[in-house]
Amino acid sequence: MAPAITLAAEAPKLSAANTGFMLICSALVMLMTPGLAFFYGGMVRVKSTLNMLMMSFISLGIVTVLWVLYGFSLAFGTDSGSLIGWNSDWVGLSDIGLTELWDGYTIPVFVFLVFQLMFAIITPALISGALADRVKFSAWALFITLWATVVYFPVAHWVWGAGGWAFELGVIDFAGGTAVHINAGAAALGVILVIGKRVGFKKDPMRPHSLPLVMLGAGLLWFGWFGFNAGSWLGNDDGVGALMFVNTQVATAAAMLAWLAYEKIRHGAFTTLGAASGAVAGLVAITPAGGAVTPLGAIAVGAIAGVLCAMAVGLKYRFGYDDSLDVVGVHLVGGIAGSLLIGLFASGKGQSTVEGLFYGGGLTQFWKQCAGVFAVLAYSLVVSAILAFVLDRTIGMRVPEDDEITGIDQAEHAETAYDFSGAGGGAAKTAVTAPVAAAASKKVDA
Repeated sequence: MAPAITLAAEAPKLSAANTGFMLICSALVMLMTPGLAFFYGGMVRVKSTLNMLMMSFISLGIVTVLWVLYGFSLAFGTDSGSLIGWNSDWVGLSDIGLTELWDGYTIPVFVFLVFQLMFAIITPALISGALADRVKFSAWALFITLWATVVYFPVAHWVWGAGGWAFELGVIDFAGGTAVHINAGAAALGVILVIGKRVGFKKDPMRPHSLPLVMLGAGLLWFGWFGFNAGSWLGNDDGVGALMFVNTQVATAAAMLAWLAYEKIRHGAFTTLGAASGAVAGLVAITPAGGAVTPLGAIAVGAIAGVLCAMAVGLKYRFGYDDSLDVVGVHLVGGIAGSLLIGLFASGKGQSTVEGLFYGGGLTQFWKQCAGVFAVLAYSLVVSAILAFVLDRTIGMRVPEDDEITGIDQAEHAETAYDFSGAGGGAAKTAVTAPVAAAASKKVDA
């Protein structure tokens, strides 16, 4: 009998299908940042609308340039001490072959890096909602630059980079519960504790000026989140990405319903803001968990997160921190819930064989999740507060009080979101001005 011939494992080859799929997912994730801008923009008062839009849009510019210069290398380069990466060949992205594959996958490095770039862009943009109405735009731009460098890039390496301590520990974070949502939510809390409350917090009405804009933003976020989540498996060969897609829809729906039920019981009404916020809470919670749980588990994750986040948004009034648009209540609390619930609901039939407590796996994975959650929370909270403190004591983080009262849009951008100067012409104008003119005439006659 001829000796058996052992063949080496065939190296992965570039897959046009996976490459195209990931480029589409990258575009979907990019759309989430403008969607976030609309979501936040509708939630603020009229006088802050443009500033809120710009605080998201500027991240598209700043983080993109940082990612090309050194961000990708820090996040995904060769590990150093399980804390940070580095690869000098990736500085400037000038020494990457067009068909060079991401290690172990069938997509080019360029596709992987642009997909991850979109995550890096939206994460600091998430923070901005907590700071509405009161932060200098120049200070915010500098904060993004520093925060992405010393917080986001290292944390992304911990969680997703080969050799990162959380990655090696076995912390499950499919698409960013720790690296994106807990990271942003903790940063938001750190900054608002430094810069303080808006003028009139808990005294003046600060209701959303455009709920249709909020709903539009929520819809764009929901749509883009399919790329955010399903794309994080970096391919579409084994069904895990499809499971994540389904679980994204299921958990979001469950969270929206749970939030609405809670606010009906608690406040007596089903609100559009509650529907939008509940949907986002579900998206946040399923982001780390969706590859590990079943669709029934996704319902549980979404429903639990919907109620917890709805309860959490009111804590700012009890404890006196001014989280303008509920970044802490939704992203921090939702990220924590989704990450920890993996330790309970992981089925062992999705992205890995890891089982949670309810599937016979004990609490081993739960404690791993705790390690990842609270390490990222503590690091981001402390470092973000330090960055805000330094900026506040040097260039100043807040606009003058008069500018905050009259409107940050005009003060920082010399524009307003809505121009009514040309409205009310013709018959409508006559109908409005005639009574005024008549009243003035009577005054003169008197």
